[in-house]
Amino acid sequence: MKQIELKEAEEPHTKLPNKTIIVGTRGSKLALWQTNWLIEELKKARPGLQIETRVFTTRGDQIQDVPLQSVGDDGFFVRELETALLAGEIDLAIHSLKDLPTKQPEGLHVAVTPERVDARDALFSRGNIKLADLRQGAVIGTSSARRVAQLRNYRPDFQIKELRGNIDTRMRKLHEQDYDAVILAAAGVKRIGRLDEAAECIPLNVMLPAPGQGALAPECRVDDKALLGILNLVNDRNSLIAVKCEREFMAALGGGCQTPVGAYAEVIMQRLVLRAFVGSPDGSRKILVEIQEPCDGSLAQAKEVALRLAEEALNKGAREILDDARKQGYITERK
Repeated sequence: MKQIELKEAEEPHTKLPNKTIIVGTRGSKLALWQTNWLIEELKKARPGLQIETRVFTTRGDQIQDVPLQSVGDDGFFVRELETALLAGEIDLAIHSLKDLPTKQPEGLHVAVTPERVDARDALFSRGNIKLADLRQGAVIGTSSARRVAQLRNYRPDFQIKELRGNIDTRMRKLHEQDYDAVILAAAGVKRIGRLDEAAECIPLNVMLPAPGQGALAPECRVDDKALLGILNLVNDRNSLIAVKCEREFMAALGGGCQTPVGAYAEVIMQRLVLRAFVGSPDGSRKILVEIQEPCDGSLAQAKEVALRLAEEALNKGAREILDDARKQGYITERK
């Protein structure tokens, strides 16, 4: 395995591939929406492309009744797709970037990022009540260690209850089971047309998102230069720089998808801004760090900024917080 390399995308090839591109995806409503959207964007950019879709069921889709941290595999939403990529059974896998570990199998990479949508978390609650106004001791459903850490830091009275399943399942459980509210990624809910049901999108000063949240990750083989050239046509440079920052920060801390770490980067008025959170799952400790500087538009700068901010977080005690989280089983290593 190697750390993800978001490399400079190459110049697009001028010729269409002489075969149908096979795209792999999970079968959830959200995954299919994301895949179909990206396929349409590729066809707009390169008319005449022949693309077929193949649906996979991942281990993460099969295991729904246990906490994520107990599974012990940071790649369990993507492994089957990556295996098919390496075997040449598919040419492209489309993931939610937040689900993709910062380590990838040798021979695969994500070199482009389509334009990112809202990276915030969205709150859905009975009575459409905002987070700050929920009752004392409110029960909130989430399976994310990152959200748990920030919720408990924000309101220690909140009761956190494990919640897994696709978006429709979690929304149904909100109304049928003992939850006052549930938290979902705003981007995913918006993509399936249900964001208008949210009580609010939680402000970033209350809850920072998972690294890469709101962005798609088209993953292909490193040696497939023709496909990489086509993917480059839908690349959004500022989104690529932002997610590079966030994921390099996560990688420098040694964390994975279930690490209690939040990070959000953006390019604003030609300045690169990265904010990050590291916290203990019980809410007792937190570290907030931020850095900003003029943006030169390079991925090298994005990585360097992320590494500097990670070093600052480690110097402030992030290592001890994450070591404790690892002992509690919240941090898993990719198998």
